[in-house]
Formats: sequence, structure tokens, C-alpha cells
Amino acid sequence: MKTILSILFTLVIISTVKAQSKGEKSLAAAVETFKLAVISADHNLLESITADQLVYGHSSGKVQNKMEFVEEIVSGKPLDYITIELSNQTMKFSGKTAVVRHIFSSEITNAGVPGNLKIGNMLIWQKQHGKWKLLARQAYKI
Repeated sequence: MKTILSILFTLVIISTVKAQSKGEKSLAAAVETFKLAVISADHNLLESITADQLVYGHSSGKVQNKMEFVEEIVSGKPLDYITIELSNQTMKFSGKTAVVRHIFSSEITNAGVPGNLKIGNMLIWQKQHGKWKLLARQAYKI
């Protein structure tokens, strides 16, 4: 019985360590930084976490470059993000590139009118000079 418990305990530890690899931790921190930058509408933080080549796709079909995306978030128009919750997040790595998928739920104001937003997101992150940068994002309706 002790042997079985010991094996189970070891498997749990191995899966926990594997699930929290250094790469996953640093990418999860970048996703969290991006989320906080959107909520706070912090221009410098948005600039630092996104790649210069950013392609930002909205669930409406609108596509923005980095400058357009940052300016829209900082202006709070038409949307101002009050809260953001990310759920069902997955990460897939390929060298210096990673794909993050999650459900994005947010309390917003849309042109001053309170509301809620729930969409799916696929984010492409790339390691640039040792830091994760958001390279592309495509939102979709769920």
C-alpha cells in the first residue's frame, strides 16, 4: 500500500512540476501583464508587452496594428475594460513561439454604457530579446 501511495505521490509531483515549467510560468506572467495593461490602459506597459509587428484581430473582424491597438486601449473608446477574467487557458510551445488560448470575460463600458463581453482568444507570443511579446491575437465569438 505504501508503494502505491508513494508512486501516486511521485506522479502528482512530476505532473505538477511539468505543468509549471519555467517557460509556462514566464508566459503566464506575460499574459497576466498584458491583461493588467489593458485594464489599466497603461501606454508604456502596452508598448513593452506587444511586438512592433503586432496584428490584433477583434471578434468583429476589425484588425489593428500595434499603434492602433495601443491608442484605442489608452483612449478607452469605444471600450473601457473594468475587469478581465481569463479561463480555460492552454499553452502550446514551438521554439521561441507560443500559442495561448483562453476564454476572455470582461466587465466593460461601451461608449459609457456598462456591459459584459465574453469571447474566445487565440494569442501568438514570441520570445524577443529574452522577453515574451504579443505578436498576434485573434478573438472569436462564442
